[in-house]
Amino acid sequence: MADESASSPELNLEELEEFIGADELEAIRAERDAFRDKFMRALADAENARKRGERDRREAEQYGGSKLARDMLPVYDNLRRALNAVPEENRAQSAALIEGIELTLRELLGVLNKHGISLIVPEVGESFDPQMHQAMFEAPLPGTKAGQIIQVLTEGFMIHDRLLRPAQVGVSSNTAG
Repeated sequence: MADESASSPELNLEELEEFIGADELEAIRAERDAFRDKFMRALADAENARKRGERDRREAEQYGGSKLARDMLPVYDNLRRALNAVPEENRAQSAALIEGIELTLRELLGVLNKHGISLIVPEVGESFDPQMHQAMFEAPLPGTKAGQIIQVLTEGFMIHDRLLRPAQVGVSSNTAG
C-alpha cells in the first residue's frame, strides 16, 4: 500500500476534466496554445535576427571600407591628372618623376583591387549607361549618335557589385548620327 501512495496517480483526460472542470481545462489548453504560439514566434524572431546579423556582418565585411575608398578616389584622380599634365616634349626629362607617379598609381589600384574595388573605364563611342556613368555635359558632335560618350572626364569605381562612384562623361546630344 505504501508503494501505491508514493507513486503519482495517473489521471486520464476524462478524470482530469472531472477533477478541475471542463471550463478550467479549456482555459489551460488555450493558455498552452498561446504559450506555444509565443514560443514559435520567439524562435522565428531569433532565427531572423541571426540571419539579419549574418547578412549585416557580410555587408560590413564587403562594404565597410566604402567611405575610406570614396575618400581615396580623388588621390587616384590627381595622380592620373599629374600624368596627363606632363607635356609630350618634357616626358624624356621627367621620366623618373613619371615612373614614380605610375608606380604609385599602380600600387593604389592594387590596394583598391585587393579590397574588391575595380575601375569603370568607359570608352569614347560607347553608349551612355546611367547605372555606371554620370553625364557632366551634353554637346552635339558631328559623326556621333545621341547618347554616345564623347569624352571621359574621370573613371568610375565599383566595390564588389555596388557602384562606388560613376564614371563622369560627356555625352553627344546629336539627334541624327
